[in-house]
Amino acid sequence: MAKLSVIYYSATGHGATMAKRVAAAAEVAGADVRIRHVAETRDPASFAQNPAWTANYEATKDLPAATGDDIVWADAVIFGSPTRFGSVASQMRNFLDSLGGLWADGKLADKVYAAYTSSNTAHGGQETTILTLYVTLMHFGGIIVPPGYTDPLKFVDGNPYGASLVATHENIAEIDDATNNALDHLAKRVVEVANRLAS
Repeated sequence: MAKLSVIYYSATGHGATMAKRVAAAAEVAGADVRIRHVAETRDPASFAQNPAWTANYEATKDLPAATGDDIVWADAVIFGSPTRFGSVASQMRNFLDSLGGLWADGKLADKVYAAYTSSNTAHGGQETTILTLYVTLMHFGGIIVPPGYTDPLKFVDGNPYGASLVATHENIAEIDDATNNALDHLAKRVVEVANRLAS
């Protein structure tokens, strides 16, 4: 049974919803799953005018936050972050930058890694966010497992690098079927590859 950590940062809740979908699909695929959020680093007063961000912060602040141990424990890790100017959110970057000691000890290498993201617009940096995250994971010595076009559903969501959601400026709460299917496929593929490597 592969051990999978789903490590995500979410501001307004889309990333949290996507993480739960990934975790559920991975469990169906037979994985032992940990789901951990990256702790908020912004002062809550700085986003008090954003009801969705405040609500998500209140809903998740007391849940277990991600640590390096969640990566060491895992055979595979799926990261999730909204896109911020074409890269991961600063909160996720801060978390990744805190892993230097584990990296130096070789404890982040030889694990399966994949990612998902979200943005307000269809061309809002989704591909670059995932690709720049993968550069970091290559420095870890990770095994990147993108979904590619390994299932016909990938021609619907159109993202061969990972999974992604267009949340729109209206900050939609519902996640469309194409994105949910892509998240399910990503989780299943990562678990299958991790199981093959473990055997």
